[in-house]
Amino acid sequence: MAKSHTSDHLAAVHLVLCCTLLVALAAPATAAASAPAPAPAPGPGPGPAKNMTWDVEYILWAPDCQQRVMVGINGRFPGPTITARAGEVVRVTVNNKLQTEGLVVHWHGMRQVGTPWADGTASISQCAISPGDSFTYEFVADKPGTFFYHGHFGMQRAAGLYGSLIVEATAEQDEPYRKDYDGGELSVLLSDWYHENVYAQAAGLERKDKHFEWIGEPQTILINGRGQYDCMLGKVTNYHRGIDRYAKTCVRGKEAKLCRDEERCLRRSECGPYCPESQCAPVVFDVEPGKTYRLRIASTTTLSALNLQIEGHSLTVVEADGNPVEPFTVKDIDIYSGESYSVLLTTNHTPTFYRPGAFWISVGVRGRHPKTLPATAVLRYTNSRFQWPGSVPPATPAWDDIQRSKSFTYRIKALKNNAAATPPPKSAALNRTIVMLNTQTMVGGHVRWAINNVSLTLPATPYLGAYFYSLQGSAFDAKGEAPNGFPDGYNVSMPPGKNGYKARLSDRVYELPHGALVDVVLQNADMMRENTSESHPWHLHGHDFWVLGYGDGQYDAGKDFGKLNTDDPPLRNTVVVFPHGWTVLRFMADNTGAWAFHCHIEPHLHMGMGAVFIEGIEKIRELDVPREAMMCGVIRTAAAVLTPATPRSPAPAPAP
Repeated sequence: MAKSHTSDHLAAVHLVLCCTLLVALAAPATAAASAPAPAPAPGPGPGPAKNMTWDVEYILWAPDCQQRVMVGINGRFPGPTITARAGEVVRVTVNNKLQTEGLVVHWHGMRQVGTPWADGTASISQCAISPGDSFTYEFVADKPGTFFYHGHFGMQRAAGLYGSLIVEATAEQDEPYRKDYDGGELSVLLSDWYHENVYAQAAGLERKDKHFEWIGEPQTILINGRGQYDCMLGKVTNYHRGIDRYAKTCVRGKEAKLCRDEERCLRRSECGPYCPESQCAPVVFDVEPGKTYRLRIASTTTLSALNLQIEGHSLTVVEADGNPVEPFTVKDIDIYSGESYSVLLTTNHTPTFYRPGAFWISVGVRGRHPKTLPATAVLRYTNSRFQWPGSVPPATPAWDDIQRSKSFTYRIKALKNNAAATPPPKSAALNRTIVMLNTQTMVGGHVRWAINNVSLTLPATPYLGAYFYSLQGSAFDAKGEAPNGFPDGYNVSMPPGKNGYKARLSDRVYELPHGALVDVVLQNADMMRENTSESHPWHLHGHDFWVLGYGDGQYDAGKDFGKLNTDDPPLRNTVVVFPHGWTVLRFMADNTGAWAFHCHIEPHLHMGMGAVFIEGIEKIRELDVPREAMMCGVIRTAAAVLTPATPRSPAPAPAP
C-alpha cells in the first residue's frame, strides 16, 4: 500500500508539473518577457554601495595552533569584516569554490525588506549556490548596529564560514549613546571550534538508535578567530584544571625551537601562539588610558553559551542585536549564539609597578558542564610598563548558575524616551498566538528536536520560489499548516515518551497574512532524560521582535498573559528560552517573504529545531525575485520559462 501511495503521489506531482509547463509554453511571447528580471538594486535608488567579491573555498588554517581543513573566504579565516553605513547597499558576489557542496550566506540581523531572496537560507529563501557557480547578494544595511554573517547550508557555520558585519549610523540618525564614548570602537567576535570536521559531526547526529553520536563540547573558544588549544595564555588555576586536568600555561620558552622551524611555522602555523606569523597569536587590544570605548560583541558559536568579563573593568550595556537598550552596568555579560551587544568600557586604571596596565579578557562556557578552557585576550593600556598581565585570568561564573543568567537577561529593557523606537502594538490588536513546545524525541530511530510534535525537514525547492510560482502543492506538504500548539495535558516536566508524544518529520509552514500581529510562546520542556532541559537561543529572520516576558514552568495564558511587559520590552532578533521555562515574543508580519525561525545552536537546527513563516502570500508575486535564486527542485524541473502565478485575493487576518 505504501508503494502504491507513493506512486500515485509522484504521478500527481508530474501531472501538475506537466500542466504548468504546458501553460508556460503556451503563453504568448509577451508573457515570457514579463518574467521577473534579475535582482534589481534594492533600497533607496542608486545611492552608495559596498561592492565585494568573495571566493569561498576550503583552506588549511590553525585557529587554535592545530591545523585543520575549514571553510574560508578569499583564503583567510574569519571572513572579512564588512563595515557599512545605514542605508547603504551591500553587494557581495559569492563564488562557490567548494568542490563538493553548495553554500549560502546569511546576513544575521539584516531584515531584508523587499529582498527576501538575499536572506541566505538554503531551501527557504534561495537555492544553494552550486559548486563552481556564483550568486550576488544585494541588500540594504537597513539599521545601525552590531551584526555578523555566516553560512546557512548544512553545518558550514561550524566549519568557519562567518565574519563581522558592522553598520554605522548616519549623522541624521546618530545612535543615542554615541556621545558617551570618545576612545573608538573594538570588535569582538566569539565562536567555538571543533577538531572533528562538520561532516563527521553531521554523520554522528544522523546515526540511528544507539549509534547516535552527539558532537560533544568544543575543543577551543575563539576570540576574533584565534584561540589556544590545550593551554591558556595566563596562569592556570585549580578551577581551570577542573575543566581539563591536563591544562597548562602556553609558555614561550619551550616554543623557541619550534619557532626556528620556519617551514612548520609559516606553512602550518602550528608552532604556538607566540611565534611570528602564527594564526593563533594572542588577540591584544591596545587602548589609551582615560577613555571610554565601545566594544561590539557578537557570538556565532556552534553550541556554547558564553560569559565575557574584562579584569578590573565594568561593562555598561547599551545595545542588543542592533537596538538601543536602557543602559545598565555589570561585571560580566552572558551571550548566547546569535546574540550581539555593545558595551561601554572606561580605561580608568593607573598603571603601577605592582599593577600593570594590561588586563585579561576572559571568555568561558555557561549553561553546560564545561570541558573547554576559557579563551583569553589582552586589554593593554598604551602607557603600560608591561606587555602581559601578571595576574590569573578571572574565572567564569559557575556554569549551572541559571539564576545569574536570568538576572542579566531580565535587565535588558528598551531605551526610555527613545524617539526612534516603536513600542509594541497593544494586545487587543493581536491576530494570532502560536505556542511552540521544544522537545527532544525519536523519529524513525533518529534522535531529533521537534516543535509541537514536528521535526522540521526542508524541501528541495525554496519556499519563496514555491509561493512565487504557485507550486506549493508539489514543492512541499501544503495540505495544512504546522501545528499551532500542543495538547493541553502535556506535562513539560516529563520526557516526551512518558507523555505518549510521538513526533514526525514535516516540511509544513505557518502562513501569516501581511500585517498580522503575532505572539509566539516558546515553551521549554524535559528532553529524553527526566529533569534535563537546556537553554535555547531562538533567532527570527527578517524581523526584530519585542521580548514580552520570561517565566518558569509551563506557560499559563490565563495567569501569565496579563503579566507580560508591553511598556518597555526590548527589541531583539535572538532570544533565549531557559531550561524548563518559557519566553514570549511579539512581531508584526509586515515583511513579505519566507523566513526561518530556529534555534541558533547549529546541531539543534540540523536535527529539526525550527519553523518557517510565510508572510504576505498575496504580495509575494509582487516581488522581483531573481530567477537564478530559485531554479532548483520542482521549479527547475517544471521549466525555465515559468512566470509567477496570478496574484490571489488577500486572505483575511485570523480572528484574535
